[in-house]
Order: sequence, then C-alpha cells, then structure tokens
Amino acid sequence: MKYGGGHFNYLLVCPRKLWLYAGGVGMEHTSERVAEGKLLHATAYPSRPGRYEELEVGPVKIDFYDPRQRVIHEIKLSDRMEEAHIWQVRYYQLVLEQIGIAGVRAVVEYPSIRHTEQLGELTDEDRARLAEMERRIDRIVESEQCPPIPPKRKGICRRCSYFDFCYVGEAVPEEDSDQEDSL
Repeated sequence: MKYGGGHFNYLLVCPRKLWLYAGGVGMEHTSERVAEGKLLHATAYPSRPGRYEELEVGPVKIDFYDPRQRVIHEIKLSDRMEEAHIWQVRYYQLVLEQIGIAGVRAVVEYPSIRHTEQLGELTDEDRARLAEMERRIDRIVESEQCPPIPPKRKGICRRCSYFDFCYVGEAVPEEDSDQEDSL
C-alpha cells in the first residue's frame, strides 16, 4: 500500500490538495476544522475505545474497527464531502481485504448531525473504481506540476487547511455559489 485514506479523500475533494499533501506539504496542523474533527473523534463515542480498536495498516489509519463484526467505523464532522468519505472508507475495506480480512462492512458516522451511512461489502465495481482512482492519484502525485487552482473557487476552499497556501499571491477567483459552504 503506497497510499493512505487521505489520498483517496483528497482526490475527490481537490487534486491540488492531493498533490501538496502527497508532496509532504502538510497544512492540517494549522486548521481549526481539523482540530474540531479530532475533538469530535475523541469525544463523540466515549465508550467505543473499549469495544473497538484503532487500526493501522501501513499508511492506512482506521478510526475504529470492530474485529468481531468486521465493521469499520469512520467518524466525520460533516457530510458535505460524503462521496469523498465513502471512497476513503471503501479503500480501507480494500486494504483489509488485501491482508486477508474479507467481508468487511463499514459505517461512516456524522455524530454532530446524527447521521450514519451504512456501506456493505465491496463489490467488483467498487474494486474497479478504486483501481481507477489509484491510477488517477498516481498521475497527480507523480506530476512535476502542482494542479492549477480551479477557475471558480469552491465553497469548501474557504475552510480548507490549504487555503492560504493556494491563494497567497494569486488572484482569488469568485466563489462558486453552487457549492456547499464548508466541509
């Protein structure tokens, strides 16, 4: 495994963010949003650590894994980037499958809005999409050039930990009003 779940998440959120992250430009430590997510992770389910375990497999770090039921639990702050969250977790399922843990299901949890997304086992279509996503990640991270800033700023850009990096010294494009306001 050469990628972590964040690579798959960032592919769907922003290719520029993916390229910077893969190149070792980590801005998450400066983000209030990331700090909020870490606090939520630590406090949302206080009894969970006794029942489930955090699991690391190479570069993959799974929030909580229930080995008896074979269920991944991923905690997120908001569902505004739900597709990215789902494919991040689908990648976790694939990683566990590759190390011999078959039949893994997953739950993406949004405790602050009391919503969960149940994911069944991986399908052949899921595996094919993950393979294509990995090829796209390869092309982006192996590129010599940082992907350009989109012509219209997405609503999520404003709260992104890379915002200042992306827009310093560059003209800030108008915000795309069709996009969600934050992560």
